[in-house]
Amino acid sequence: MGDILPFKRKPPPTRSIMCDNGHHRWTIWQKKQFDSKQGKLVTVYRCERCSAERTEAH
Repeated sequence: MGDILPFKRKPPPTRSIMCDNGHHRWTIWQKKQFDSKQGKLVTVYRCERCSAERTEAH
């Protein structure tokens, strides 16, 4: 029988490959809900993986 080599895991990448290809995981960010310049309610979405933001005005 041969020697058994230990299994080494690769460290996770610092940035997500999914986000680089445009597949973000958007969640609603609750800290900012009102835009004072437009005077409208704004929903701010933030990606869980890379912290990119997008807004949607109502």
